[in-house]
Amino acid sequence: MAAPPAASLRPVLRGEEFHKRAVRDVESIIRENRLTGRVAYAVAEARSGDWLECRNEQTGTPPASVTKAVTALYALETLGAEYRFRTQLCITGGMKNGEVLGDLVLVGGGDPTLDTNHLAEMAGALKEVGVRAVRGEFKIYVGRLPRVRQIDSEQPDHVGYNPAVSGVALNYNRVHFEWKRAGKGFNVTMDGRSNRYRPDVTMARMQIMDRSTPVYTYEDAAGRDNWTVARKALGNGGARWLPVRKPGLYAGEVFATMAGAHGIRLGKPKLIEELPEGETLVTHESVPLRGMLEGMLKYSTNLTAEMVGLAATQKRIGPVADLQASAAAMNRWAIKSLGMTAPKLVDHSGLGDGSRLTALDMARALVKVRDDGLRPILKPFKMRDAKGRTIKDHPVKVEAKTGTLNFVSTLAGYLSTGEGDVMAFAIFVADEDKRAGIRREERERPPGARAWNRRAKRVQQALIERWGVIYGT
Repeated sequence: MAAPPAASLRPVLRGEEFHKRAVRDVESIIRENRLTGRVAYAVAEARSGDWLECRNEQTGTPPASVTKAVTALYALETLGAEYRFRTQLCITGGMKNGEVLGDLVLVGGGDPTLDTNHLAEMAGALKEVGVRAVRGEFKIYVGRLPRVRQIDSEQPDHVGYNPAVSGVALNYNRVHFEWKRAGKGFNVTMDGRSNRYRPDVTMARMQIMDRSTPVYTYEDAAGRDNWTVARKALGNGGARWLPVRKPGLYAGEVFATMAGAHGIRLGKPKLIEELPEGETLVTHESVPLRGMLEGMLKYSTNLTAEMVGLAATQKRIGPVADLQASAAAMNRWAIKSLGMTAPKLVDHSGLGDGSRLTALDMARALVKVRDDGLRPILKPFKMRDAKGRTIKDHPVKVEAKTGTLNFVSTLAGYLSTGEGDVMAFAIFVADEDKRAGIRREERERPPGARAWNRRAKRVQQALIERWGVIYGT
């Protein structure tokens, strides 16, 4: 696989200047971009599976969010493209004269895309079916999926892309923190906002502290996420999303606010793991799975990947304890269904530091599924000039999934240069020595990571252009 290209050079795609730049040898590409670490890749003709060029292709590398492409394939085969997640409102004990005689239960169905707008619609529908009051308790069923405090325990506490996982989610399990200077202090809000509503929540509380560092601290209190923030980091105002560690209570509080707007008063939400028998009054369905996965691949939403992956595993083998057990099931499936040889994924999103995948395995999988529906939902990869501007008429077209961790940049998908000519590729770039030296508190924006990532992306584009010229038609 490491031998020189078997194919001769094809006609020039965009003139001599482009041709000369594109066919540089790989060492020159890496050296000119001053990229440290290891570059691993594998590229094959998509239809025949013939390998065209490889480098470090059997070395396990953190795949980052390229993992989501594997998860998408896993979910599509297991659940089906038209699968929809259902969130329901159920009652126990029947209803009389508009009063629920037993409990009202918000039943989480594992929908990672549920938001405040949806809960508002469900509250309105509850009123429409005649509910005016609830005699019993307000309960939240969270047992559809295992409860996981955070996707990756090695991430900083405050990053919004690393929330908790459970059978119910809301707003991607993120709470909106906003602050505005008011005299010598600040007005602070914590809410579960959407584009239509901004319900305040009390299950997440923020306290401003007179310190410089750390910027944020988190404490898991009974029934509440307690946050503090350094006053000196606030400036005059701003906002950010913080992760939610108690998604059941979060969804319950927001729904209670929405129901209250319709005159339905609910008590404090109570989490339950066992679903009681009862009558379903309201059902909200997600978009079909295919559309959900297209959004996941476009925006790289970690929570969607984890919840969809867990749902697929549960359908295949039954309940699992955590993300690692579910990822292990996906690894076994990938060996059997995608022809991989040694996947070692620890979650479904690629956020976990322990995941390893080879470029050869990823490219092999892309060859295997070339006609199975992944390519149409991959995001177009924009080719850019030296100033970072999109090149609209670039002769190489790419649909791929990107992945980024600190000092890790990955890209895998399909490239084409002419009619019917398609290549499957995976490029995994990592400087694991620099990655290992990052302190936990630096992991949101470690020094040098952004510049390194730009250099890695330039190398990836140069490799794609090289393959387009050498092997394209």
